[in-house]
Amino acid sequence: MGYVRVMKVWRRLHNLVVAAVLLPTLAAFPAAGQTTRLDGLLDRLKTAEAAEAGRIEQEIWIEWSKSGSPAMDLLLERGRQAMAEGRLDVAIEHFTALIDHDPAFAEGWNARATAYYQDGQIGPALADIAQTLQRNPRHFGALSGLAMIFEELERPEQALEVWKTVEAIHPPAAGVSEAIGRIGAALEGREL
Repeated sequence: MGYVRVMKVWRRLHNLVVAAVLLPTLAAFPAAGQTTRLDGLLDRLKTAEAAEAGRIEQEIWIEWSKSGSPAMDLLLERGRQAMAEGRLDVAIEHFTALIDHDPAFAEGWNARATAYYQDGQIGPALADIAQTLQRNPRHFGALSGLAMIFEELERPEQALEVWKTVEAIHPPAAGVSEAIGRIGAALEGREL
């Protein structure tokens, strides 16, 4: 077996082991405080029509992206830019610096989780999703990422549960009802 193949097998095994260790802890998050503005936006999102929901979602992402520090906001922006350019290692470095300086900032963890996921590092992505959700349990972006990872790891029951949580927070979210229907139908077919 060649070195590259061994490393791919090792990475997959590492991702599965980290996932197995972290998954049981993901359901036990303490409630994190939200601002009154975010509470209002998230409440409005539950009953919004599609066009309005898109605007509300953008406002929520803007609120989530505010660290309270111009320097930390700059690190977040630079990391996102590097990620958009496909420079995932640079993005991870920026997000890691952000987390080191402000570990309470949920969006730093979420951004790094996304970069790790795009880089194929499922275990670290799951760890950062857990940190995001600990700080912001209603982060529908992190929850959507978690649901996708559960699907990728062939854990449809957990994926379905998380997608339903996303739907409860953000009913008009793109692709959520389709994922729930698809996974539900597959699970029903498996039970027959």
